[in-house]
Amino acid sequence: MLALACLLSCSSTLYAQDATDSNYTTLRTEKIQNPMLWADVPDPDVIRVGDTFYLVSTTMHLMPGAPIMKSKDLKNWETVGYIFDKLTDSPKYDLQQGTAYGRGQWATSLKYHNGKFYALLAPNEQGAMGDTYIFSAEKAEGPWTIVSRMRHFHDCSLFFDDDGRVYVIYGTGELMELKPDLSDVIEGTHMRIFQREEDEKGILEGSRVIKHNGKYYLLMISHVYAPGKHRREVCYRADDIHGPYEKQVILESEFGGFSYEAQGTIVDTQDGDWLGIIFQDRGGVGRVLTVMPCRWINGWPMLGDENGKVPDEVRPLVSGQPATAIVKSDDFSDAKLGLHWQWNHNPIDEAWSLTERPGFLRLKTNRVVNTLYLAPNTLTQRMEGPQCSGAIVMDLSKMKDGDCAGLSAFNNDTGALVVKKKGKKLVLEMTEMTVELSDRDKEVTNFEEKVIESVDLTAQKIWLRIDGDFRPQGGWGTDAANFYYSLDGKEWTKIGTTDYKMRFDWRRFFMGTKFGIFCYATKKAGGYVDVDAFNYSCHSKTKSVFSTP
Repeated sequence: MLALACLLSCSSTLYAQDATDSNYTTLRTEKIQNPMLWADVPDPDVIRVGDTFYLVSTTMHLMPGAPIMKSKDLKNWETVGYIFDKLTDSPKYDLQQGTAYGRGQWATSLKYHNGKFYALLAPNEQGAMGDTYIFSAEKAEGPWTIVSRMRHFHDCSLFFDDDGRVYVIYGTGELMELKPDLSDVIEGTHMRIFQREEDEKGILEGSRVIKHNGKYYLLMISHVYAPGKHRREVCYRADDIHGPYEKQVILESEFGGFSYEAQGTIVDTQDGDWLGIIFQDRGGVGRVLTVMPCRWINGWPMLGDENGKVPDEVRPLVSGQPATAIVKSDDFSDAKLGLHWQWNHNPIDEAWSLTERPGFLRLKTNRVVNTLYLAPNTLTQRMEGPQCSGAIVMDLSKMKDGDCAGLSAFNNDTGALVVKKKGKKLVLEMTEMTVELSDRDKEVTNFEEKVIESVDLTAQKIWLRIDGDFRPQGGWGTDAANFYYSLDGKEWTKIGTTDYKMRFDWRRFFMGTKFGIFCYATKKAGGYVDVDAFNYSCHSKTKSVFSTP
């Protein structure tokens, strides 16, 4: 079953607009620069409750899963909870008998109905592992509890209608009605609400359903893989949820020197204006979020500026909200792990601690493995654009022969700073790693590790740093990582590959690159490292970043 021990945390107008014309009167002076979140936050669903926006995203094999983020101004976001702590249906989630890389939780649907939050998600798995779950909570922060578990629905949207009936819309235009208590589907209600047209023969998924002025709107990503065809967002509209539906392309826009955008949702403000929140593929950093005006024109939610393009910047809803972020520094002084962290697969709880040595994160080895890709308890945070830097300081004194510990730019292709205990010796290596995975079980079928540069260490303490650069370059991201170490925390020495190329591969991890802190054993379990701090900085999103080189 799916574990429920959820980790807990710790007047608004964008534009005055006329539905019959495209002129805006700006009412605020502060601006949000797009991407709204320049980090891996794919498959968004966004709702507003009162003056607060809530966002859920896909994090697949990372645990806890289905992060809930909130913001009042669409500029300052913070993670406030997770829908679940662990997935426990299979040992794959524990990095045994296969892995869950690129699988796990996908495309969660978030709703607020009759004073409760609801979330519907379906892990991208085979058989019972792919069952759909419905959760509910009194607060978005949690705790979340399971309402029901039922058959798999791909990229689905939960929808509560005004008459009390409840539906799930999924796949490519399929619908089923749910029982009023959400315990299961009502058998015999399955139907296809529209048929694909000739220009919709590629991707057509990512369902998000809203009702506006008595009409039903189904938003989907569309992409035909053919020359001259672009990714786009389409909308299907009907007077009855069962159809018939008509279609309109509501966004077809590249942005910021990168590719065309699609998949996301629309949401209204307290003052009745509307916004689109759509993701864009950006290579090594992952899939980032952009925000844009949504203009109701002839009853269609048209996205983008007056030219239908994703704008460089928009005005936030509220000024003066305290600055918050989804990626943070951490001195590990709290007895609970911050919500900005996620583990790679399920953690082994007895193999890490914030209390055994207060002020330090202790990572213990507890399973002998031969590669980082199978190592339990790798702790991650997102990298962010346009440029970011993450550094740790580690106490190495309790490492055992064969132990490996360090900091990585973690993905299917990984650049890593690895401290290795070889007998009584400590060696720092800058290593390039890559992994191959089976299609069905995501088993590690092959991995390669290439040592680029090594340095003998005499001290028992070391500082490690990785800088990430995701600025646009020639139609794609720079996606460069550079690696440094220090023996005193002041003077840094570059080591290994210059501008290591970070890569996004949907066939393997399907995820943007993460900072990964790790410690694993290759010979005998029982060693550990103590991490004193993670220090993080992200360069400001200046307008010049968005100009096409």
